[in-house]
Amino acid sequence: MQGAAAVPLVTVVMATYNWATVLPYSIASVLGQTMRDFELLVIGDACTDESEGVVRGIGDARVRWMNRVANAGHQAGPNNDGLQRARGLWTAYLGHDDLWLPRHLEHLLQAAPDAAGFVHGRQLRIRPGFAPLVAPPRGWTYQPGAWIPPTSLMHRTAHARTLGGWRFPKDTGRLEPEAEFCLRLARQFGPPQLAPAVSSIKLAAAQRRDVYRTRPSHEQAYWTSRILAAADPERAALDATRDPVDAALGSLPAELQGPLPQSAAVRHAVRRRIKGLDA
Repeated sequence: MQGAAAVPLVTVVMATYNWATVLPYSIASVLGQTMRDFELLVIGDACTDESEGVVRGIGDARVRWMNRVANAGHQAGPNNDGLQRARGLWTAYLGHDDLWLPRHLEHLLQAAPDAAGFVHGRQLRIRPGFAPLVAPPRGWTYQPGAWIPPTSLMHRTAHARTLGGWRFPKDTGRLEPEAEFCLRLARQFGPPQLAPAVSSIKLAAAQRRDVYRTRPSHEQAYWTSRILAAADPERAALDATRDPVDAALGSLPAELQGPLPQSAAVRHAVRRRIKGLDA
């Protein structure tokens, strides 16, 4: 068993809820980082499945499991629990169904000296009905209110605590909680720095109907094998943008096609129904 550093440089927060089948892949992508000075806090949102057993079976002291007593219904709850417990100078996030490429933390830390307080990388986004896409594009600059996926984000832990942490959709008006969180960081500590490498893979649950009921992990297995096992994972991620549309993924749910409700809380309710969390 590997030991945990007394004070890690980075705390990784992974919010999860009753989708244990994806955890071996996401956790492995953290443990495979070239930058080894981290702790990983996997925080269940009142999980009732086998998630705890999966996490505790990893056998690495840097990986810690916590489970909320009450379900928050949004990752803001587990994220704030992670912030309270984080020991690292920096805090990074990984969606439980997403993947990091091996140099993700290395790239973000290389960009950190030029950042006022937070950094983010570029992603390979796998979307039903579309070919894979790298976002944001090179040359992208942050605009207030822009959405930055948590899986690509790292910030100074103390800064987020100063801001009071994450807010829930009911409290963020029109902005997604992720966009509102970054807006507060940028307003108080300056805009983010973009690390130019493609360093993560985004597999958005809200674009895949009923995933919390069927709990698939075939996409995580496929991209782990294809990208993370490549001799040059970052090159392989860029090459994936030349893939044709994967018909097996189907198309975007009808609810996400066309204009969406202006309220973040209403959009969140729509996405929960798509994912199979609510009837």
